[in-house]
Amino acid sequence: MNAPLYNTEILRLAAAIPFANRLVAPMGSVEKRSPVCGSRVTVDVNVDAEGRVTEIGMQVRACALGQASASLMAAHAIGKQATDFAATHVALAGWLAGADAAPDWPGLDIFLPARPHSARHASIRLAFEAAAEAASLAANRKGDGA
Repeated sequence: MNAPLYNTEILRLAAAIPFANRLVAPMGSVEKRSPVCGSRVTVDVNVDAEGRVTEIGMQVRACALGQASASLMAAHAIGKQATDFAATHVALAGWLAGADAAPDWPGLDIFLPARPHSARHASIRLAFEAAAEAASLAANRKGDGA
């Protein structure tokens, strides 16, 4: 496989992250950091009564791969639940490690050239992991009447 790791589409996504501002009073907020490369992603969410994300905000301090992944996650986050983010995180981890089944999330196939670079996988997964935990936290708080 000779595809470039950092291609034009990854760089475009990294430069245009939607919802790149933190929420003022989020129902759920989680920061995740990759110990391998130091990338950090903070995801803030608000959810509705069914636990679906209604608002999202982020702070992304990551390499272009992590930024591009956060961009793809955020672009399709509204209306998703914690289980959607968690399932994508698990599928993404497996796919990056070599599983045949690509994650069911628009655009993630762009990371095909990153599969042989295991040190890059954690950064690519960060936004989904943080979103899953933030949405779960927000849904649990909503259920507690908070």
